[in-house]
Order: sequence, then structure tokens, then C-alpha cells
Amino acid sequence: MSAGPNTTGALRHVLGHLLTPLLMCVGMGLAYLGAFHAPEPHDLRVDVVGSGPSAQILAQTLQDKGAGALDVRTVPDRETAVAALRQQGSFGAYVPGAKPELMVASASSDTSAMAVEKVFTKVAAAQDSPLKVTDVAPVASGDPTGQGVFFLLVALSIGAYASVAVIGGAGAVLPMRIRVLLAAGMSLVVSVVGTLFAGPVFHLVDQGLGGVWALSWLYAAGILLVGVGLHTFLRRWTTLGVMVLFVMLNFTSSGGIYRPELQPGFFGSLHAFWNGAGFVEGVRGQVYFDGHALGGHVLVLALWLLAGAVLVAAAGITESRRAKAMAGPGRGAGEEAAPAAPTEAGKAADAAAPARAAEDAEDAEEEMAEAVGV
Repeated sequence: MSAGPNTTGALRHVLGHLLTPLLMCVGMGLAYLGAFHAPEPHDLRVDVVGSGPSAQILAQTLQDKGAGALDVRTVPDRETAVAALRQQGSFGAYVPGAKPELMVASASSDTSAMAVEKVFTKVAAAQDSPLKVTDVAPVASGDPTGQGVFFLLVALSIGAYASVAVIGGAGAVLPMRIRVLLAAGMSLVVSVVGTLFAGPVFHLVDQGLGGVWALSWLYAAGILLVGVGLHTFLRRWTTLGVMVLFVMLNFTSSGGIYRPELQPGFFGSLHAFWNGAGFVEGVRGQVYFDGHALGGHVLVLALWLLAGAVLVAAAGITESRRAKAMAGPGRGAGEEAAPAAPTEAGKAADAAAPARAAEDAEDAEEEMAEAVGV
């Protein structure tokens, strides 16, 4: 038996909608495997403590052997090296001698600290000396790997972009100002939930919880406003667009797993201005590094929030123009349109209205399912 017209139409509809998960699969594979599959240091800043010829020779030898993996300099004393670590100006400081010592700051990046430790363990072993490792900026006891902030980023992101699907899909008939208020409310809720996870629930941070909440709110609000604004233009492709921005490119460039010094150049370059990096580095600076460089990270998040506000404003104007266009030619204030005789085109449009409404509802449901399912 041959497939009937209804079956053929349904099959085409399903195949058309399968394009979105296929693109998600390709995008996630390219992003995650491209960013994480082979971490290698490049221009990883480390210090050798000492001002004599032996320190200079060691630094130059490491620089030459590293072939671009390390950026080695010498510093005159231990205090200078510790200050650089605590300002995230370096990721390791080696103190040569009979009992060599390596200083790291795991709160800056545990994976970077491990990469540095791997290098200098070999240096100490060549001198037949055990290496003492000192962590001058350890992470909180509830976050032994230092990656809890990254998973907090994941939770905030999912809460924010799933809310975009609901507000943009189910709430598309609402005025833009109402959708913006809903976005603001959800950003507050998502940020409070994230702060509870970071503090009382899992103890990912042991201080500066108020600052963590403020950064969480800025981050979530930026995603929500950008997403709500984009929905007017992308419609059923909003979920894919938001995932590209705030999952594929965002998680991979945030520095939560590997800092840019261990990643390919593309993702490392995004780290300088993407919102996930602003959140992760902002939380690190707030909690572990006495607020060092916090202003720059807050500025990144504020600019994303501003971009969301601009998008929402543009979307409101666009929707207003669409509504006027659908209402037909303008009429004078207070004038009422005379009942028009139904035309064949009008009758066809009226007949198609239920189908369009059903399709819009289906698209909204699919969009929410995709957002929550991921």
C-alpha cells in the first residue's frame, strides 16, 4: 500500500523538524570536542624565582624547550611571585634550590595548576629532588576540583535559556513589556536558586556570597533579555540560536574547565568578552582574589545585559510595525472601519487561521521541549 497524503505530509513535517536536533548534534560536537579534546598549554605564564645566572639559565632553558608552551620570566623574590599568582598574572612560580618548591593558585584554574606542576615535577626530578607544591590561593573545601563554578554556570544557563523558550513560545501573545517583566522576574529567581546552590546547599564558595548572587543575576538577566529579543526575529529557531550563543560558544570559552592558555586560539579569544567567562572569572575574582580585575568582568556582563535591552527594544518596535501592517491601512483616530464584504482571499485566510494557530502552538511546544530536553 502506498502512503496516503496525510502520511507523506506528516513525514515531511517530521523530517523538516529533525534538522534542529541534527544541527544541535553537529554544533555541540564541534564546540565541545574542538575546545576540550586535546588541551595543550600555549604561552602559559610561569615564573622562576631568583635573579642570579642559574635562575636566568633555567628560565631560558624552559622557554626554549617549551617551544611556545610556556611564557617564562624571572622574578627577584618569593613575595613578588606570590603577588603575581594572587593577581592571576602567572600560573606557577618555581623556587629552585636543594629543596625546590612550586607555588600555584588552584583557585585561578585547577587544570592550569596541574599543567604547571607536571612541567616542574620533571625539572625537580632531573635534579633528583622531590618537589614541594604550595597552593597560595586554594579553592573552597566544598569545591575540591575548582570546577564547581563552571557547573553553577551550567545550572544558571539552563534555567535562563529554558525560560526564554517558555516566555517566547507560550508567552508570544503577551505584550513585550509583560515578557520583559517575566524575564526580569525569572532572572531573579534563577540567580537566587544558583546562589543557594553555591552557598548553603553545596558550599562551592565560603565567602562573598552576595557578590556571587549579583554576578548570577547579571548573567541570567543578560541571557533572558537577549533570548526574548531574539525570539521576535528567529521564532522557532530561537532555541538553536540561544544554544549556540550560551552553550556551544559560552561553556567552551568560559575558562571553567580549561583556561584559554590550554585551549585552541578561537575559544581562547572568546574568553576575553563572552558572558560565561565574565561570570566564571568574576566569581573567582570576587571569592578568591580579593576582587582583583572584578570591574572588567562586571563590565562584560553589563554589556551583554545592555545588548539584551537593545534587542528587546528592537523587537518591540518590529512587533509594533507588524501589528500595524496586519491591521491594514491607517485610519483616523476614533474612526471605525465599515464592515467589508468578504473576499475570496479573506475567506481563504479565515479558513487557514486555525491551521496557522495550530502550527504556532506546535512550534512553541517543540521549542520548549528542545530547550528543556537539552
